[in-house]
Amino acid sequence: MTGLSPGATIGILGGGQLGRMLAMAAAQLGFRSHIYCPDHKFPADQVTDLVTRAAYEDKDSLEAFAASVDVITYEFENIPVETVGWLAGKVPVFPDARVLEVSQDRLQEKGFINALGIATAPYAGAGTAEEALSALEKTGYPAVLKTRRFGYDGKGQAIVRSEGEVKAAFDSLGSDKIIVEGFVNFDMEISVLVARGRDGEVKSFLPAENIHTNHILDVSICPARIGQNLLDEAVALAEKIVAELNYVGVLAVELFVSPEEPRLRVNEIAPRVHNSGHWSIEACPTSQFEQHIRAICGLPLGDTRLYGQAVMKNLIGDDILDMKHLLADPDANVHHYGKLEARPGRKMGHVTRLYPLDVKIDI
Repeated sequence: MTGLSPGATIGILGGGQLGRMLAMAAAQLGFRSHIYCPDHKFPADQVTDLVTRAAYEDKDSLEAFAASVDVITYEFENIPVETVGWLAGKVPVFPDARVLEVSQDRLQEKGFINALGIATAPYAGAGTAEEALSALEKTGYPAVLKTRRFGYDGKGQAIVRSEGEVKAAFDSLGSDKIIVEGFVNFDMEISVLVARGRDGEVKSFLPAENIHTNHILDVSICPARIGQNLLDEAVALAEKIVAELNYVGVLAVELFVSPEEPRLRVNEIAPRVHNSGHWSIEACPTSQFEQHIRAICGLPLGDTRLYGQAVMKNLIGDDILDMKHLLADPDANVHHYGKLEARPGRKMGHVTRLYPLDVKIDI
């Protein structure tokens, strides 16, 4: 197999900040990008001249899009599986539709992970409040009720601490496809970004430690502040998952680190580049975005070693208004996503700082 040559066009489904950074990484390697997104304005349209604004179900627009590109990828996992499968009949699409089927449904995802012999939180599916009550007999209290599909950043979930809270929590989700997850006693959440090429080559970034505020990622620290054995085990689990999926591209694997056995439990997987890996732009020879482009284009994967400890801070909502002060900080690597309206909870950008590997950082 030979990889795509500079001048080829990469189709990207989705036009958010991840699509924007993928297009920028593609340009660095000499590729063009064609963004397909149903929104009128989006961050990625500022960095490419090839844009299709159409619904993901619009077959005529998809046909023209497929004819204009050499390979297709996506920047978020809620693309319709049918769309990805249809496009794959026209042009190579990576990652493929199978991983979307797994990752779009939390119940299927946990079943897939457990089938590999990898631990997760205790869980059970539920279609009614009564079934949720039965599921809670398995998971115990407290627990969290989540919609099986389309939840992110704390959306689509409700915590229950007693039997009396279950019906209201179930009703608040507005769905009859629910997963009940028991709480896990954990010290931290970490994530592993692992890449697999079209030829089966695999390279992983070091695990990052993730700190959340109001269910939204606030800070990522790489490497995660855990022992080397756990760092190695987390990478091994992530690489087992990409191998089983026959995956191509960058996959994010989020895990809980518990004080008791099993020390690592997978929380979820994301078949795309990920917010918790943005530090790789400055901290590694190859960023997660360039690595994804390399993988889907059939090129050799790049080096993932760390230049130093990395701390990435998300700029949420009005945080972006402090941009001038951040730019005055010689240690701050500032990224603005080009969004003009700063709304509460909206990811507007991020800033990364690097520290020597032998210095203890206090966050």
